[in-house]
Amino acid sequence: MTRIILMGPPGVGKGTQAARLAVALGVPAVSTGDLFREHVRTQSELGRSVSALLAAGRYVPDEVTNTMVAERLSEADARQGFILDGYPRTLAQVGALDALLAADGAGTLDAVLLLQAEVDEIVARLVLRAEQQGRADDTPEVVRHRIEVYESETAPLAGAYAERGLLTRVDGTGTLDEVTARLHAALSEARAA
Repeated sequence: MTRIILMGPPGVGKGTQAARLAVALGVPAVSTGDLFREHVRTQSELGRSVSALLAAGRYVPDEVTNTMVAERLSEADARQGFILDGYPRTLAQVGALDALLAADGAGTLDAVLLLQAEVDEIVARLVLRAEQQGRADDTPEVVRHRIEVYESETAPLAGAYAERGLLTRVDGTGTLDEVTARLHAALSEARAA
């Protein structure tokens, strides 16, 4: 089994790197952002309730996110492992994930990989992505707000996972291949520990 959390601020490259790791490791990359966007696209009950929150760059309530992730991790393709991208984001979600893994008999996580980059680089990346993909939610102001929210609400999780000996910080700058190589090296070190 491979159970990994890929953390980092919005725009640091988690989604791209999670997809690359998923192919290499043969497990699904589970992105809460993608799950939320799919619910919004299909106008499900969840999608209608969280649409305004997502547009403002705010978090969806923990209980909704926890339920959605639990449902996704119960699917057949996630039975042999997963890479979580965008979850957990709060200490309450950490507890929910711990309980979920214990209840499923999956044990614990293998590693928590924290991608890092300078704020100005992240803003530039997301503004460029907005131009290329026509994403109205990636203005410089919204990006900076999302990073502030991340720093205040999500970054403390790094300390919790560091205390457990699971956290490895990884430089998220450079080419895609360079960052992927750093992530593989960090995962190999974590598994050897």
